[in-house]
Amino acid sequence: MPVAKLLEKWTGSVNEVAIGATASEGGTRSKVVKLGGQNTLPFLTEEGTIPNPPSIAMEVVDMVNPEWPSALTEPFKDVINNPAKWAKKCQDEYKADAICLRLVGAHPENKNTSVADVIKTVQEVKSAVSIPMIIWGCGSAEKDNQLFPAISQALKGERCLMGTATQDNYKVLAATCIADGHNIIAESPLDINICKQLNILLLDMEMPSNRIVIFPSTGPLGYGFEYSYSIMERTRLAALGGDKTMAYPMIAVVSNESWKTKEAKAPESDMPMWGKAAERAIMWEATTAIGFLLGGSDMLIMYHPKAIELTRKYMQQMMKT
Repeated sequence: MPVAKLLEKWTGSVNEVAIGATASEGGTRSKVVKLGGQNTLPFLTEEGTIPNPPSIAMEVVDMVNPEWPSALTEPFKDVINNPAKWAKKCQDEYKADAICLRLVGAHPENKNTSVADVIKTVQEVKSAVSIPMIIWGCGSAEKDNQLFPAISQALKGERCLMGTATQDNYKVLAATCIADGHNIIAESPLDINICKQLNILLLDMEMPSNRIVIFPSTGPLGYGFEYSYSIMERTRLAALGGDKTMAYPMIAVVSNESWKTKEAKAPESDMPMWGKAAERAIMWEATTAIGFLLGGSDMLIMYHPKAIELTRKYMQQMMKT
């Protein structure tokens, strides 16, 4: 006799967050990317609905890391020193769902780029692409608090996703996102209790619940991935179980996390037993990405076109099953 399937039904669902605004919504984007909305675990379409499949944003930086291996820089070698052209290539050639502009050059320990120069870069990227934008700060709380009010104003009406807001540094970013109609990334350090507390703090500031995206700090394959995965899984289970303070889409940074590992950077001459360096690095990013999809990520931030191609094929196959 055939065994009956045991289907799980959940009482809760994940909030839907829209990134980007078209002309009819007051923006200039050609499309809107929607995250969340599901009432089931990843890819389990028999148990519920998944109205918005996971999305992939390609990361563009304003200052290239000199330690990047050639396997990573090769696809972008003609545009890598121009964020606007780089973003356009990601959109036109590699069909990114969104662009994530990471402002590493603005960090005081890097170029310490001025606010005016950062705004110039942001506006150039905005003009170069028509897909939704994610703006990721430099990582210095003090500098980000200078940057984000100006960036938010420059992109007002575009309904961008901005981050990150942390438990110790969320008020300036939250206030400017509320004022200018942007979404916010709530970052927590792999601690589900801090994640929940930050969400509550944002709600207390009257941040709309349909404009919050969770970022439980991510680690790549072999470097804390299993811990990241378990936090994501617990977060999603809480949301589906009815906890509205955890019912937000999740974003995962696969890009720089994967490519800074020794497996992605070590040349073949140093580790011949590991196989071809380029293939190894691409698989490291793709495998990390697929793992985060299974953990519940609604958007992945990625670098390499080949890794993205592999991840998309996996997503498409899983959404059919």
